[in-house]
Amino acid sequence: MKPSLGRKLINAPYIVWSAIFIVVPLFIVLYYTFSDGNGGFTLQNLYALKDYKGVFLTSIIYAAVASLICLLLAYPFSYLLTKSSIRSQKMMILLVMMPMWMNLLIKTYSWTVILDNSGVLNRLLSLIGIGKVHFMGTPFAVILGMVYDFIPYMILPIYTTMSKIDKSFYEASADLGANASTTLRRVVLPLSKPSVISGITMVFVPSVSTFYISQKLGNGMILLAGDVIENQFKIPNYPLGAAMSLVLMVFILISMTIMNRFSDDNDGGVIV
Repeated sequence: MKPSLGRKLINAPYIVWSAIFIVVPLFIVLYYTFSDGNGGFTLQNLYALKDYKGVFLTSIIYAAVASLICLLLAYPFSYLLTKSSIRSQKMMILLVMMPMWMNLLIKTYSWTVILDNSGVLNRLLSLIGIGKVHFMGTPFAVILGMVYDFIPYMILPIYTTMSKIDKSFYEASADLGANASTTLRRVVLPLSKPSVISGITMVFVPSVSTFYISQKLGNGMILLAGDVIENQFKIPNYPLGAAMSLVLMVFILISMTIMNRFSDDNDGGVIV
């Protein structure tokens, strides 16, 4: 059945938007990746990436750790939230979403005020006799910034899925003799698996490509893939920056494909 004229007109703005802001930039990245700067074809830009293997590995490790921490914090929080009253759920979700309304730069910069050697946290530690601790420029500070900035993207999909689980599943689990921990493991976990995969993807992708968080909280001492890409475009060295962007993009697509594979086998069945 051929789409009607009305449907084509409705879809037209999205198709044009996608072509201008998705397809065209991708072709520009491809062009510079395989260009020697004078318009000639070359693979040298890809060969040069071997010098940045450590940067890519560091970015992946930091993003993976941040995603894991977000999951460990968001999953029990979302589960307990679904057990709260409707009023409490609305208030807590509002508090989770409020930081998302703030600019990422402001949220990240605010942590420098907290973690700096003369910041709020070190003043508190000095008052209780622990003394100053150097936080800025450490992996702890960078990962903390990632977790703070991106944890709402882990909480929201997990909470949304959990809140829609039919209460009859819990009743059936209890009737079959399952306790709370067994119900969580055998009922809630399988049903919430797609949202967990979605949350991991939504946290991992921006974490692995971020640059401002590592710049501000890393004090320039921690170099991630996003930082190198930004520096290459500032020099400017567009071909190498585009090559790094392409490799990072391909890695993200592969990661998303693998994660989607894990969620495809979940058809929502529940076994107690």
